[in-house]
Amino acid sequence: MVRGGSATAGPTLAVVAREAGVSVPTASKVVNGREDVAPETRRRVTEALDRLGYVRRPRFEASKPPRMVDLVVHSLDTSWSGAVLHGVEQAAHDAGLEVVVSAGLTRTRGARPERGWFDKLTARGSAGALFNLAELSPSQYTWLAQHRIPFVLIDPVLEPPPGVVSVGAANWQGGLAATEHLLALGHERIAVIAGYRRKMCSSARVAGYRSALTAAGVAYRPEYVRHGNFVEVTAHRRMLQLLDLPEPPTAVFVCSDKMALGVYEALAERGLRIPDDISVVGFDDLPEARWATPGLTTVRQPLSEMASTAMRLLVRMMDGEQPEGIRTELSTRLVERASTGPPSSA
Repeated sequence: MVRGGSATAGPTLAVVAREAGVSVPTASKVVNGREDVAPETRRRVTEALDRLGYVRRPRFEASKPPRMVDLVVHSLDTSWSGAVLHGVEQAAHDAGLEVVVSAGLTRTRGARPERGWFDKLTARGSAGALFNLAELSPSQYTWLAQHRIPFVLIDPVLEPPPGVVSVGAANWQGGLAATEHLLALGHERIAVIAGYRRKMCSSARVAGYRSALTAAGVAYRPEYVRHGNFVEVTAHRRMLQLLDLPEPPTAVFVCSDKMALGVYEALAERGLRIPDDISVVGFDDLPEARWATPGLTTVRQPLSEMASTAMRLLVRMMDGEQPEGIRTELSTRLVERASTGPPSSA
């Protein structure tokens, strides 16, 4: 880790190795972020580095290329990831940074760190990392802390550990706004198709839905709450289940635009018209929402702004600053289109 001062100041690596009781090559591995070092050995070397004030020589000092950061996204084949990439790219350009993009490295729950990727992260000298929709394991958090790599989470899947910086949207407020919109149109039989139960954004949107019902004096009906996995095919099944209830809903709040497309298909299969027979509200305001027929009323989530905010926070952390707040939430807002209207009985 660069501590400042001239490249020749401070003790040599040989002095650090002697202090830690290891060989110079082993100390070099720790300094360069190599994984093939025992945890106890890494601890001793790291403590020696701190104690002696070792100053690491910056790589590429002669040419001084732009600093590099890593962006890890859940996938690269969605308009969601496109919006995130756009926000990161713009903020990185403004900061004079280069970005390396990787996909799907943290999908498997409880997986060990992707050793190859983490080795490459340090080998190429990345100064920080952004994780979008990532479910980091305890060992991955530990690795990042041990190597002192600043990082920011964009829309984390689970509640991050204490002290971890993250950026997200006001999901509770968005769920509230979506449900209030349907209530204002006269709907009382309002269902919700949410994402994963344990996902932060999903539970917050359902909580906003419930709060709106309570404030309006409308009874909460557990059979109207269905959970999916943010994909069309699951939402399609959940919508058919809702339609098969003895008293089906007249409106449905779907917690992602992608799932709303599955709901559209289910309603078409049953010969139901949107919004004449049932109203639909989505969440995200992806391009698909504008091009759906009818246009999807949805809650706009500022994806590009979330990504650019995360990048700016990361730049500050790379420069040694500590953000004032750990969690940053950006506002959501309802975008009205043609998929909502009064219930047919009104």
